[in-house]
Amino acid sequence: MDLLPVGRRGRGIRQIGVGLGTLDREVFEAIAESPSPLLDAVMPRLTRAADHSKLWFGIAAGLMALGSPSVKRGAVRGVATLAVTSLVTNQGAKRVWKRERPNWSFVPLARQTRRHPTSNSLPSGHSASAAAFSIGVGLENPPAGLGLALLAGLVGMSRVATGAHYPGDVLAGFGLGAGIAVLGARIVPPIVETRLPVSDPLRVDTPERPEGEGLVLVINPASGSGTGARVVDEVREALPKAEIVELDEDDDVASVLQSAADRAEVLGVGGGDGTVAAAASIAVAAGLPLAVFPAGTFNHFAKDIGCDTTAKTVAAIRQGTVSCVDIVCMNEKQMVVNTASIGAYPRFVQTREKLEHKIGKPLAGVYAMFHTLRRGEPVRIEYDNKTLQTSLFFLGNSGYLPTGFAPSRRTRMDDGLLDVRILETGRRLSRLRILTALVLGRLTRSPLYHELKVPEFSFRSPDGPTVLALDGEVGTEIDEASFSVQYRALPVFRPAV
Repeated sequence: MDLLPVGRRGRGIRQIGVGLGTLDREVFEAIAESPSPLLDAVMPRLTRAADHSKLWFGIAAGLMALGSPSVKRGAVRGVATLAVTSLVTNQGAKRVWKRERPNWSFVPLARQTRRHPTSNSLPSGHSASAAAFSIGVGLENPPAGLGLALLAGLVGMSRVATGAHYPGDVLAGFGLGAGIAVLGARIVPPIVETRLPVSDPLRVDTPERPEGEGLVLVINPASGSGTGARVVDEVREALPKAEIVELDEDDDVASVLQSAADRAEVLGVGGGDGTVAAAASIAVAAGLPLAVFPAGTFNHFAKDIGCDTTAKTVAAIRQGTVSCVDIVCMNEKQMVVNTASIGAYPRFVQTREKLEHKIGKPLAGVYAMFHTLRRGEPVRIEYDNKTLQTSLFFLGNSGYLPTGFAPSRRTRMDDGLLDVRILETGRRLSRLRILTALVLGRLTRSPLYHELKVPEFSFRSPDGPTVLALDGEVGTEIDEASFSVQYRALPVFRPAV
């Protein structure tokens, strides 16, 4: 078969473009000339609500206030995706593709908006932002994303109905926003709830304590930048029969906790996760259930057992809802409730948590990874008959989500496993390879990324003592360490699951 000459092929492509442009204008004019009181009443209001993404920011605020954890994650991802899309659309795409706005004379006056945009018509910024936000939310919570996708479609329709864009501009905007959302999911994968069969939670029969009878709470009022003092006031009001022991700077925390356990039926603790770990060790030894109040700075353990507010812990105590979770024993003597790490992982977490409230956890995680790999000092470790160099080592109590090197939360804390993740940085161009894999969403497939789910794990540092961080507390130096899961050893008050 003869091939068309290059000139004829070029003319054919131009003719297709002209034909699509003509069809685009004809569809726009048909919509504009269609009399519809419903379009006249609804479309201008909807398009004004979406100006400067006010509609999506308002929805995000509502999702953050009222939504489930997956919905809240979706709101953060949606806003971050919207921000990137808006920047790419207004500072990039609209400067590349030149297209004039539609002729306003075809649009009924009742349907026109007061402000007539003057920037290039292609692509529609409103539509790009709508798609970016709705798909961003949907990646974390599909049902919420479906509802928002329908609303995004109406926003795109409003841009045509009010005369701001041609239908092709709206479709291009939808494609751009969707593409950026999908790319974002490759860089920072959404959390996928595990679907593996798991055993039911192990509940413990415990008396109801409507006024906190038998509870001895050990708490530092100064913890969490004053959060501890607020928790003391809330507990004193809600559980008047509870005994509250307020720590001073000079108190030995372990001794105070042991003294409280000797006279308690329920051991309560409020403070950072290091203090919670100390209380957990004493509670297990004494055979007492533990009540955790979120009085620290980040309260990772309290959040993961569902006690992210004082009210939730109080309700669990009043109702007597207790279930058992795992804890980790290091070197057969020290308890870990959240994580252990060596290398620069503590710096990675600190950098991410410092920025996540400003730019969102996904972007904060990417920046923290880059910052840590660039400045972190590597450590050599030996485990499972292999020796490697790492700058980032993480060991968690139970499985964390998402996969990859941004573990942030747990959906179960009683699976009997350790979650071990290691980034190997001793090979040729390892840092560049890790960052490239991270950007392309391929980190979990990289030969430099190691992930294990095991009941026990041990390693040694052949080059001498290295600093180990336990539950966010940095400073322990070790030559070797062994970790084992104490399966469902710790009964805790938590909401019924």
